[in-house]
Amino acid sequence: MVAKTRFGIIGGGAVGGLYGCLLAKVGFDVHFLLRSDADHVRQHGWKIETPLGDFQLAGTKVHVSADTMPPCDYTVIALKTTQNRMLQELLPAPTSEGGRVLVLQNGLDVERDAAAIVGSDRVLGGCCFLCSNKVGPGHIRHLDQGRILVGDYSRAGGQVSQHASMLCDELVMAGIDAKVTADLGTTRWKKLMWNIPFNGLSVVLDASTRDLMDNDESCALARSLMIEVHQAAAACNSIIDEKAIETTLDVTRKMVPYDSSMRLDYLNHRPMELEAIFDKPIRSAEQHGFDMPQVRMLYRALLFLNAQRSKP
Repeated sequence: MVAKTRFGIIGGGAVGGLYGCLLAKVGFDVHFLLRSDADHVRQHGWKIETPLGDFQLAGTKVHVSADTMPPCDYTVIALKTTQNRMLQELLPAPTSEGGRVLVLQNGLDVERDAAAIVGSDRVLGGCCFLCSNKVGPGHIRHLDQGRILVGDYSRAGGQVSQHASMLCDELVMAGIDAKVTADLGTTRWKKLMWNIPFNGLSVVLDASTRDLMDNDESCALARSLMIEVHQAAAACNSIIDEKAIETTLDVTRKMVPYDSSMRLDYLNHRPMELEAIFDKPIRSAEQHGFDMPQVRMLYRALLFLNAQRSKP
């Protein structure tokens, strides 16, 4: 058993369900805010399949309203960014006594919505390099990877805060591969080097990561997009080693075949995270005098698919 740091997990999907259950498994006080899965998890518990060791977890603390959540030391936002409009209602109760917020979302500057509610100095960001899917009520299948890079939202680079280091230590206690980053913005751009090509191409080409990497043309297209994202990051003063391009491709090539979160959202008629993953980086690059024509073309193709799907 570990010290009773209290975590609130907002969102019990592939990210929140996995990391929240790993924290609860080793004894942290974890409260889950769930909607559709609440009754199932209360009755049957969680089922977690993971390379770290499959387990089932019963007796977790489940809430259907944020108003019943107790004040937490850390409130983890594991919702898709398309649901951030709800944060105004979801964050006040679990953060009422000054606790911090950890934002585990994809995209650029995704911490801004939480910071507008609790203040920038109480917000941490986490980039998850994770292959995980929710495959049923309370059932999470973790396939590969799993690292979280944790950084302070209010710091542009430099020293890591004590709060970020302490949080990282507690995640490690739960068996999570967690490390701190002194430059959260650059870390988010580095994650976008994967998210933009592989989320976007997986939808427009209807392909898994393995399909994309096994084809010379789609692999070349992914590399070209990654180069453009790398250049955009540099224009925005986020300098990433050029070796990261080939390293990211190699990691993806070796990855367990995986359907991206955006492809799963599209196939299941859920909103895709287009603003956070595409629109914000494009606009940020433009503000720094850099154009992203390939990424913009992919973004427009995704907008077209979105519009076609919404037709009656």
